Amino acid sequence: MSHHRSRFTGDSRLLHRRAIRIPLPNEAAELGLHLNMATTAAAQEQKADLIEDPDVPMLDVYESQLDGIAQSYRDAVERDAGDDFEGAALAYSSGDRADGVAAMAAYLSEGIWRIQQMFTVTDMVVFPIVLRYPDCCTVNVRFARGGVNDNVVWYESPEHSAEELDEEYAEVYHCESQYSQRQAAERIRESAQVVRDQFPDPRETSFEERRLGGIVTAFGRQGSQFCSGLEAVNPSPDRFDDTISEPQIIEESPIARQTEDEWLDDDAVVL
Repeated sequence: MSHHRSRFTGDSRLLHRRAIRIPLPNEAAELGLHLNMATTAAAQEQKADLIEDPDVPMLDVYESQLDGIAQSYRDAVERDAGDDFEGAALAYSSGDRADGVAAMAAYLSEGIWRIQQMFTVTDMVVFPIVLRYPDCCTVNVRFARGGVNDNVVWYESPEHSAEELDEEYAEVYHCESQYSQRQAAERIRESAQVVRDQFPDPRETSFEERRLGGIVTAFGRQGSQFCSGLEAVNPSPDRFDDTISEPQIIEESPIARQTEDEWLDDDAVVL
């Protein structure tokens, strides 16, 4: 488990109800998005394999996915900001820079910082949306506290249970936990193809086939239970009437509110 200890200390205003819009001016940029999402799909399959392995602790699977998401954000920033993306993020937050690259660095650095908090916080769900539009993509990094409904699959980790069970019920509990893990692994593995379908290779598909796409995901932990979910979403092709040449922070999409209503319980709070 590799924790990136950032000097970036967090600014919740960067993420709350906001997203980062990233231009896709050519096929090379589209290919970069595709490759990033292909890595996401492969990570879903790897996660499923690990969940099915009885010798791999669930906390290791969970922390591996947290690390993977943080690294994908880091890679996205470094493509534009270079190795000093943390410096760019701090410069944006202090007002010394106002360019799009620095804005993206600050936005995704806040996401990384909050993901790091999830290693010790056990009642939070990371709930991001990635949307593909004809000439740009948007990344909306969200976190939620409270109940998550049937859009996710829950699976039990006996090693994280604080209950003291008698021997007879403990055996039943372990069997039921392993069953929930297998069920979760099956759904998570299937979700990999959803990602690939939504973000196809620009070298192998027409523009009409790839101009729109999107996914919403959620995963987190509540005590001894872990959850995971991923679904396709359909962004509106008419959302933007302009083009951009550099990243910009924007208001969240209507899909953000829609998925919040569909995925979260009434008592949940989006951070």
